[in-house]
Amino acid sequence: MPLHRLPEHPDFDDVRRPSHARRAMIGARALRIEDPVLLRGAGRFAADTIRPGELHMRVVRSPIAHGRIRSVDVTPALLLDGVVAAWTHADIAELPAIGFRLTPLADLLPYRQPVLARRIVRYVGEPVAVVFATSAYLAEDGAELVRLDLDPLPAHLDADAEPVPWLDAEQATWAAGLGRDLPAQDSQATAFTVEYGDVAAAFAAPGPGYRVIESDARIGRHTGVPMECRGLAAVYDAAEQQLIVDGAAKVPFWNREAVAAMCGLPPRQVQVRETHVGGGFGPRGELYPEDVLVTLAAVRLRRPIKWIEDRQEHLVATNHSRGQHHRLRALVRADGVIEALDAAFVLDQGAYVRTHGATVASLTASMLPGPYRIPNFRVRAQVRLTHKTPAGTYRSPGRYEGTFARERLVDRIAGELGLDPVEVRERNFIPAEAMPYERPIQAMGTELVHDSGDYALLRAKVWEKFDLDGVRRDVAARRAAGELAGFGFAFFVEKSGIGPYEGARISVDSSGAVTVTCGASSVGQGVDTVLAQVAAEVLGIAHDSIRVVRGRTDQFEYGRGAFATRLAVMAGSAVSNAAQALADKARRVTAHALGVPVEDLSLAGGKVLVTGDPAQARTFGEIARLLDPSGAAELKESPGLTADGWFHSDHMTYPYGLHAAVVRIDPGTGQTHVERFIVGYDVGRALNPTLVEGQIAGGVAQGLGGALYEEFRYAEDGTPLCTTFMDYLIPTALEIPPIETLITEDAPSPINPLGVKGAGEGGTTAVAAAVAAAVDDALGRPNAITSVPIHPAHIRGLLA
Repeated sequence: MPLHRLPEHPDFDDVRRPSHARRAMIGARALRIEDPVLLRGAGRFAADTIRPGELHMRVVRSPIAHGRIRSVDVTPALLLDGVVAAWTHADIAELPAIGFRLTPLADLLPYRQPVLARRIVRYVGEPVAVVFATSAYLAEDGAELVRLDLDPLPAHLDADAEPVPWLDAEQATWAAGLGRDLPAQDSQATAFTVEYGDVAAAFAAPGPGYRVIESDARIGRHTGVPMECRGLAAVYDAAEQQLIVDGAAKVPFWNREAVAAMCGLPPRQVQVRETHVGGGFGPRGELYPEDVLVTLAAVRLRRPIKWIEDRQEHLVATNHSRGQHHRLRALVRADGVIEALDAAFVLDQGAYVRTHGATVASLTASMLPGPYRIPNFRVRAQVRLTHKTPAGTYRSPGRYEGTFARERLVDRIAGELGLDPVEVRERNFIPAEAMPYERPIQAMGTELVHDSGDYALLRAKVWEKFDLDGVRRDVAARRAAGELAGFGFAFFVEKSGIGPYEGARISVDSSGAVTVTCGASSVGQGVDTVLAQVAAEVLGIAHDSIRVVRGRTDQFEYGRGAFATRLAVMAGSAVSNAAQALADKARRVTAHALGVPVEDLSLAGGKVLVTGDPAQARTFGEIARLLDPSGAAELKESPGLTADGWFHSDHMTYPYGLHAAVVRIDPGTGQTHVERFIVGYDVGRALNPTLVEGQIAGGVAQGLGGALYEEFRYAEDGTPLCTTFMDYLIPTALEIPPIETLITEDAPSPINPLGVKGAGEGGTTAVAAAVAAAVDDALGRPNAITSVPIHPAHIRGLLA
């Protein structure tokens, strides 16, 4: 299939445009190389790290949502046999609040979280003290003996309400860590506007026949809830003078820097090592108070320290997400074309701003226009604090919320103008010939340039493959027969591949075995397999013969981590560059050894082959042996058959897709049943289609959770009402229909050598929007659904 032709763009003029030809490994449905270890039960998760003499940490958490700390007495715990230490904030008073990893707006500095509560508790579950004991059971017993004297204060739970006093001047100054006095702060942590065009002028002087259409959308608070809760194990090796941390995930290199600073060590004395991970999805892997406490205790107590979170802790202490309320106002022509969009939203941040800073709000605002032109755009974001668990990212952060709000608005436009929602979308799509399409705004600190895309083509392909016109007719016939059945769809644009750098090293030992080492991280997404496939493509070997080493700060110099659907683009391109460099080196050495031109050499089957003379082939192992220090000097090469590769990008890639749902509503219970779910997704280039399909299926399941089942709720005093799986409902296999997918490669990215775009989050992004449209259709009531999750009680009310 030919490369999608792109017009010139100043930032893309000199990029290497990828060949889209299929070859042996890239694009193959290769089996995951991670699975044999896991299937045999040989995986090593955080809880599997056991060291002699280890101490177990238990966290004493606030039982109230808001209160003044009168005293915290750990003396009774210290009297218990087996308890070795117990700390309050006074014991770690020199530690600063936990810093930001992304989007570090200065406004947010006073709202960072202390490692242990200082003077005030602000949510149920906030760490107030920790106990270290010789067993997990004794640590828990000791924690129950800690005496908390808290003076309850009113809980502020409504982010839509007017901001309330939050931090006094002394608290704000301490939390900001700026060394100068700050004024008191209220519960609005920050507010900012993202805009282009002239919204005010457009609304002030609309053309004839224009209409203003308004919409309101709410997205409930939920989160990733991986199978494995958080955990960490740390030990200080005095002989090596190394702090070794096992169980970190997602961003081990950033966490190394943060932990080193907190513990007063240079980064070179901290080793952070990934274990296997039972799910990531955004909440896992950030630097939480517990992570700082485990590592600091290992340094101070000179004993191995271990902490494994239980499920109740996870539900009250690990990052929540979503929790947004949108208000949108569109200026629309009679044919449905959107001339201007004026929007505002409030994000319920919870009690503190954690390591993500303003990332979710920034992504919501910048990605809100989605696939549509919208020549005049303005959105105001307000990040407000409440006495709830702090919020962070969760699969498709900001885009799940913004897509729901935007697509509900587009459906309202279609309904009020009497137009087909398909036609309204196609009239507003950014056309393929306009790609790359730049909006004069930024997303995650990079200019927002849609690198490639043909949205109308994908819509047409999905409609044809799944006969969606026929589906709509069938659903209409079912409704005419009295059944509450409906069809709905929604379009989305994702972002992926954030830079700026990723690197990789490929080495071959004297036996010919190949190892890829890089700074990438794994949260179960199959990154080892994909990186092995990329290397295998260039080197002409089987992907399962390659060992991939990643997620270890002692094995590679740099890595940004597994977030923002970035690794296929960034690490994949780095591995491709490293493999090409190694292949070039192998050809040069073989050419010298055999006295043949480099142009006559090719790689296949772990050998360098001579065209027309296979008997002269040299194996990788033989070439590696030629590159011992003396041989390398003679050849004027660096020792060893090894090569590094780096990839830099100042722009993200923008995959896109369409979700469609068929639902049936039980009129007696009000429960919505999803019968079919369809995903069309253009990923530029699918490195492994099976893994892409798996990512989509998992993403859809999580999107359905937020659309129909999952929501954190609180009592009036701020007590969480969802602290077990009896209260927090996640969909099971019984609730998830078969996921039907169409993966297309019509718009490979022109800004990386593989042409690839990320696939990790697009299965989630438009689920709520598509399901809501289908429920509207089933009820025969346009714009009935303006919030998710869609509660059966609300449906019954609409049916009454």
